Amino acid sequence: MLVVRCIVGNVRGGGLLKTWVHPQRPLRRLLSRAPGPALRTRVAGSLLVGGGLLAAWWWVDSEKRQQQRRRRVEQLKQVSLGQGAFSLLDHSGRRRTKADFLGRWVLLYFGFTHCPDICPEELDKLCGAVAALDQDATLPPVQPLFVTVDPERDDPPALARYVRDFHPRLIGLTGTPEEVKRAGRDYRVYASAGPKDEDGDYIVDHTILIYLVSPDGLFLDYYNRMKDQDQIVASVRNHIKNYEPLDPDC
Repeated sequence: MLVVRCIVGNVRGGGLLKTWVHPQRPLRRLLSRAPGPALRTRVAGSLLVGGGLLAAWWWVDSEKRQQQRRRRVEQLKQVSLGQGAFSLLDHSGRRRTKADFLGRWVLLYFGFTHCPDICPEELDKLCGAVAALDQDATLPPVQPLFVTVDPERDDPPALARYVRDFHPRLIGLTGTPEEVKRAGRDYRVYASAGPKDEDGDYIVDHTILIYLVSPDGLFLDYYNRMKDQDQIVASVRNHIKNYEPLDPDC
């Protein structure tokens, strides 16, 4: 208990007269000033109103973000590479479309099996990046794809023999000349066969790029010959870590 010690001089004896004063009455008055039911009701009402306003703001903000995302999807679909729906045969002879790869990350390369050096080098780099990304258990698997620009020579059996030397998940795709041309056009790939030599062999001049495609099926990034495997791995990992689905249906 708190006390106040009052020391008063004793006039008679020259000594000190000690008196203890207990401040009970001021404490009672202080306790009597505690919030009453009316004040508590007002506070509760204010909290309810504030909570309602906060919930309304959150709902409006969420709707605004959804609308912005839908507009962004439409804008990307209009300008993005690879927005077409290709239909090609894989190296086992199975018909594959773009829809088969929605929901997956894809690294895509256009080339041809008779390419003497550049295509094998780029596929080695692509598949090496896929293998390195596979070592990170926090990342989803990346699907490697190889689309031929030489459908006259690269039929499914030829692709099957070719892709097995790179990565077990690598899928080779081919089709009719028109189907292959349409798929390349979606990614603005240039391809032109050169003149045939005396053995009937020829080289196909083509765009040399590795494309990164998101699970939404939209082009996100590309890597030219100047990008090494480690740079591709770092870029793909960054894209995956920061990815937000553009289309809730994908």
